[in-house]
Amino acid sequence: MQQIIKSSNLSNDVEKIIKNIRHDKLFIVTDEQTHVHCLPLLEMVPSLRETVEIVIPAGDTHKTLENLSKVWQMLTLNGATRHSLLVNLGGGMVTDLGGFAAATFKRGIKYINIPTTLLGAVDAAVGGKTGINFEGFKNEIGAFYPSDYVIISANFFRTLDQRAILSGYAEMLKHALIHSAADWEKLLLFPLSDIDYKQLNELVFRSVGIKRGIVEKDPYEKNIRKALNLGHTTGHSFESFAISSDTPVPHGYAVAWGMIVELYLSHRICNFPKEKLLKTVRFIQEHYGAFPITCDHYETLYDIAGHDKKNVGKHINFTLLSEIGNVQIDQTTSKELFFEALDFYRDSVGL
Repeated sequence: MQQIIKSSNLSNDVEKIIKNIRHDKLFIVTDEQTHVHCLPLLEMVPSLRETVEIVIPAGDTHKTLENLSKVWQMLTLNGATRHSLLVNLGGGMVTDLGGFAAATFKRGIKYINIPTTLLGAVDAAVGGKTGINFEGFKNEIGAFYPSDYVIISANFFRTLDQRAILSGYAEMLKHALIHSAADWEKLLLFPLSDIDYKQLNELVFRSVGIKRGIVEKDPYEKNIRKALNLGHTTGHSFESFAISSDTPVPHGYAVAWGMIVELYLSHRICNFPKEKLLKTVRFIQEHYGAFPITCDHYETLYDIAGHDKKNVGKHINFTLLSEIGNVQIDQTTSKELFFEALDFYRDSVGL
């Protein structure tokens, strides 16, 4: 079972956990950003002084087979064995790719995730999903392979700009929507323009707890874990479309826009309350702006959604809500209603 550590003393906690896992050699995966901004926060960790660092390019567009191969190559060249330990220090791209490298090297080695972004902390680092993008599709190749530990520290959140904070906050909003109205209200009221990082860390730990509770019930996404897909079927369509157009967008922003579409579908199919739909949409519109699409893009977005791993047969599967905290998995819709929801999205964000 994945252990989630809310760190109050980063160096001490990292050292203690590394010593707690028996290993021969130690490796750390960073990207070009976390190498500069985050690795120095761990310079007081004695165990990391003899580690081999593997640096990959930053950004989700680099979550590729080529960079995965680079990690495998560095592990091989530096004598890694199946008893070696890998530390992933970075956002979702690093924990996804590093986790998949750990899952596949020597048929699986132990690893630790230290998420350095809010998005990584509340989403990618927890739950055991690992993978890379392939042939233009998000997370097309991967495996379920959880890290032994996830270390969450607000020290890293202070290094983030507003855009990176908002990207992670969208996943927190999703967790609240699938869990309880009290969590949802709390997130809508949190002052994102004047952040109290101690309070943010409490909200993050709460959000991670919601996700972990779901993952433990359904580690391989056969049933209730699909609740975590709210906003993601459409969100991944926006994200893949943006990458193919050479205008990549942050994952959390795509999920926020995807939630507008899927909460509208929730209202139309599952009677999700209109006032809660509009209140959530207003929050997203105020903080996330808009991803520009026109009617001409609807067919492409529908085709991308049709390629989603969560689909069965020809039907596009959505996770919808009948109420906050009341999840309806495996919902399908007509192409016409999906296009209607895209119309609602464009009206909501002022396109």
